[in-house]
Order: sequence, then C-alpha cells, then structure tokens
Amino acid sequence: MFNKDRWSEILEALNANKIRTFLTAFGVFWGITILVLLLALTNGLKNGVTADFGDFATNSMFMWTQGTSKPYKGLPKNRYFNYKIDDVAAIKAEIPNIKYVSPRNQLGGFRGANNVIRGTKTGAFEIYGDYPEYIKQQPMDILSGRFLSYSDIEAKRKICVIGTGVVKGLYDVGEEIIGTYIKINGVNFKVVGTFKMSNSQGDGEQDASTIYIPFTTFGQAFNRGDRVGWMAITAVDGIPITSIKQQVFDLMKSRHKIHPEDDRAIGHFDLSEQFERVSGLFAILTIVGYFVGALVLMSGIIGISNIMLIVVKERTKEIGVRRALGASPWTIKGQILQESLILTILSGMVGISFAAFMIWIMNAVLDNVGPVENFANPSVGMQVVFTALFILVVSGLLAGMIPANSATKMKPVDALRIE
Repeated sequence: MFNKDRWSEILEALNANKIRTFLTAFGVFWGITILVLLLALTNGLKNGVTADFGDFATNSMFMWTQGTSKPYKGLPKNRYFNYKIDDVAAIKAEIPNIKYVSPRNQLGGFRGANNVIRGTKTGAFEIYGDYPEYIKQQPMDILSGRFLSYSDIEAKRKICVIGTGVVKGLYDVGEEIIGTYIKINGVNFKVVGTFKMSNSQGDGEQDASTIYIPFTTFGQAFNRGDRVGWMAITAVDGIPITSIKQQVFDLMKSRHKIHPEDDRAIGHFDLSEQFERVSGLFAILTIVGYFVGALVLMSGIIGISNIMLIVVKERTKEIGVRRALGASPWTIKGQILQESLILTILSGMVGISFAAFMIWIMNAVLDNVGPVENFANPSVGMQVVFTALFILVVSGLLAGMIPANSATKMKPVDALRIE
C-alpha cells in the first residue's frame, strides 16, 4: 500500500548525501551494465559463428567417397569408387527417418577459370547439378522466375537458375534476365530463375556466384552419367542425423563392396554434430557471462549494504524514537529494505537502459561498416531483462537484510542514549 510519509522519508534519506548515494548506486549500475553487455556480446559472437552454417538445414550431413583403406572380397585397398543415382533411392528406401537425400555434382570453382559465357562477357562460377528438394535443405530467395522442378529432371532440360553474382557479372543493370541464354562449358542453358541466399552472412560472394542446373542434365551435358559427386542428407525433425548416419555408411559399404571396418572410404561432414558443439560452447559462454556479470554486480551490492549500515548508524537515535513511539521491528526493517530496494532497482534500471543504448550503437556501427567476421547482431532477449530485474530485486533485499537486522536488534532505550 502506498504510504506518502514513507516515500518522503526514503527520498529524504537518499538525498541527504547525494555524492554518497550516487557512488553507491554506480556500483550496481556498472555491474548490471557489464552483465547485459557480456550477454549481448556473447550472443553477437554466437550469431556470427553460427552464420557460417548458413541457412542449410542443421540436421544434415554431406557424404562423399574416398579411397578404400582395406582390401575386401578380392578388391585391393586404395580403390576409388563413385556413388550412383541408385544409391540415393536405396538410402530413401532402406534407411528410416531420412527426410531428404540430394545427390549433387559440381563443375568449376569459385574464382577458378572462366567457364560461363554470355555474349562478350565471361565469368568463373560454381555450377551445381541438383534435384528440386535441395532448396528445402538450403533455403534461398527466388527473386524472379522459379527453381528446378522434377519435370526438368525427367526431361533433362537445359535450364538454369543463377545467383545475383552471376547476374552482376553477365548482365547490364535493368537488362531482362529470364528467358535469356548463357553458355556453360560450351553448352547453352536457358535462364529460368534468379536467386539469393536467405542468409547474408557466411561466404555470401561465393553463394551468389552459383548456377544450379538439373542433375540429370548435368550428367548428360558434362558426361557424368549417373555418377554422384556427393550427397546432402537431412534427417526428419527430432531425429539427429548423427544417430542414423552409421546406417547410411553401412548401406553404402555393402553396396560398393567396402570392408565393414573401413572408415576411411566414406568421407562425411556432420553439420548437426558441429552445430551441437558450437551451441554447447556458447551455452557455456552464456553461463560464464552471467557468472562474471554477477560477480561485478555483487561488488555493487556489497557497497549498498555497507552504505545502508552507515545510514542505520547515523539514524540510530531516530530509530530509537520510532521504536519508543510504538513502531514494530518489522516496520523499521521494512523501511530499511525498501530504501535498499529502491536504490538498487533504480540504479539497475538505469544500467539496463544504458546497456540497451550501447547495444543499439554497436548494431548501428555494424550496419554502417558491413558484416564483421564471426560477429553479428549483438542483442539480448526479454528473458535477459527479466532475469536482470529478478537479480536486482534479490540483490536489493540481500543488501538491505543485514542493515535492517542491525536496526531492529537495538533496544529503544539504548538507541536514545546514543549521542
């Protein structure tokens, strides 16, 4: 219940020594500022590092072939083999909990030799032979036209979808793109769509300089037949690809006569496993941020507790008079706790506001200078703000508890005798 006299007393007590009150409050202000900024910087580092994963489905892995390391069934070691398109169908049919299997082939390389021509313009771009479901594993924004379709796969159409980097390299500004033709290694392809990656972080330049064509067309046009360079495999939601990847390896070993214990023959990169490691690392960093911030905040809380002890000492006679007039111990204790809470919460809220302002400045600077490697969008969620408020309330109560107990232990007659 609001008590005007109580609030007047609290404000008078805080204004009695403004410099002391300011310096005491600054400890809490600085502690909560450090706490919020540490968590924001940790989150910014996490955003930057996880951006390297792009928007690719994190419950996925890439799988390719390598030389065998063991002889098996009359076949020598150091034998090389290729996946076939039939392997894709086998994985889908025999391995449960697989959501997508995208066979892929690649031609050219980023910043390699020029392999694409349009009129008098040439460029070196990544050429991928893919299936339509790849866009579900690697989300991208179709800016115009469309992506690959199964009718393109079945008809082996010479069509392509090009990235913004390809558009910039081969077309003039404002020039019509859809329906035009480009020549890839001497073969003409019709452009049916343009795209950009949904995620602007990571190696955006390389992603933009990419051309997608139907997998079957790739095999026919560039003499790859039904060979598969590698596969992008995604598990169903809720089932980590890490838990079923060994089943995929065992199936491929049996289909290609590879020794069951030959772990070198099949190369892979488990995106899910790597993502879990990164997430675990940043979970630890978040805990460290809370711990360090709490230690800094604790120094401010200790300062408030010490000052409140001094205030109680200075107001000993006043407390004695109030006790003599009938004030209960809980009334005295409540006033001391309230003063401590007000000082803690006010200084803490100012600290949170200042930290939010600093975060806004950091994001504004990042927007102006462009992406910074391994760092993006430092921020904190509302749960951090509520956690900080909870810490402030608990800290305020702890800071006032000892002075409040000290004030109520003194007998009124003894308090009145003190000069």
